[in-house]
Amino acid sequence: MPRRLIGILLGFATAGLAQAPVQNEGKYIVMFREGTPQSERAAAVRRAGGAIRHNYSVVDAAAIQVPNPNVLKGLQNDPLVLTIVSDRAVHAIPDANVERGKPSGGGGSGGSSGEIVPEGVKRVGVPTVNSNGSGIGVAIVDTGIDLQNADLSPPADTFSAFGGSCQDDNGHGTHVAGIVAALQNGIGTVGVAPAAQLYCVKVLDSTGSGSDSDVMSGLDWVSHHAAIRVVNMSLGRDGTVDDNPALRSVIQALYNQGITVVVAAGNDPSMEVSQQVPASYPEVLAVASTTATSGTNACRRFSGVIPADTASFFTTDGQGLGWDTTGKWSGGVTISAPGEDQEDISKGCFISSVGILSIKLGGGTTRLSGTSMASPHVAGIAARMVQKNPLSRAEDVRHQLRSTAQSAGVAPLDSPTSSYTFDSDREGIAKAP
Repeated sequence: MPRRLIGILLGFATAGLAQAPVQNEGKYIVMFREGTPQSERAAAVRRAGGAIRHNYSVVDAAAIQVPNPNVLKGLQNDPLVLTIVSDRAVHAIPDANVERGKPSGGGGSGGSSGEIVPEGVKRVGVPTVNSNGSGIGVAIVDTGIDLQNADLSPPADTFSAFGGSCQDDNGHGTHVAGIVAALQNGIGTVGVAPAAQLYCVKVLDSTGSGSDSDVMSGLDWVSHHAAIRVVNMSLGRDGTVDDNPALRSVIQALYNQGITVVVAAGNDPSMEVSQQVPASYPEVLAVASTTATSGTNACRRFSGVIPADTASFFTTDGQGLGWDTTGKWSGGVTISAPGEDQEDISKGCFISSVGILSIKLGGGTTRLSGTSMASPHVAGIAARMVQKNPLSRAEDVRHQLRSTAQSAGVAPLDSPTSSYTFDSDREGIAKAP
């Protein structure tokens, strides 16, 4: 392909996608010495002049609100306190097309007649009567779930970090939930694991925003539900593996309980997963995005189409570093999965995305593109793997994903956009059992 066309095709792919790790004014997370009771944490915060927002049970930490910097000085001098970190803003990984100022491609919005098996589900493996996630709890940690949607089973339990209902007021969480577990009921779409039992965990508000502390409160709640075996988090922020030890400690606690936490890698091709939280944590399964089918091409200067299994022009990636000597994953993308149906090239030689079809807040279906859509495909697969082998833990699921990946060593194929940089690991496309 001529180099000048690469630049033209870059089009929307160069847009900066990452959300800066914004500090929430006056909000912090305090880590206390191991074994400090919740009551003593609360008392220490009150003595310093602060207020408790979340007081966690799975880790020795609390989220606090401070009216002035003197509160922090008081806490730093308290012998019970180990460290204090900023409570950074977290966001739903945005629709890759909307982020570039374009509508999501390819119809599928509004009501639909009959039931559609989305291309992403076809690519990873259509559910069967013996492989459908039955009996496996999957927590959707997101903007909530549409609790009245006819294409989703009612959640087994719900939680909101903001108090009140877990009802989705954004749409992102409902779309993600549909990719995991839309019912086989003759309407809407079919999910990867339609018989899985959903748990609604609302940690993002109507704008798709929350904070580290909100995510921690949702995961703290998850830790007390033995039926939850898989967590999906299509959310994140810029950051590094060590910038909030309290958040990582919560995820480590879930990992040690045998819960598989699946996360979106991010929608910034200029970054690596090592620069994203929580995707940088070796305890999670970070998922990059690929196309599910071949696209179309109306540009005369480009020969051929963008085929299935091509790395999405918007995806963050990062080489899977493998397992260390203790059998623990060292970080990087675990697997790729469809985060869009296809990529099309216009007459003007710009690239655009046709999103994954899933259910819509309020009913009907809609399309969204992004690693937010790739992650729930893998969460659904994880539910089917745990259904088949109930003793499976996170590393068991990761091993199976890597060992059974489709087109391993070949896919993801290189994107034709110059924003994409091969990360030296063709981990393959996730495959359901």
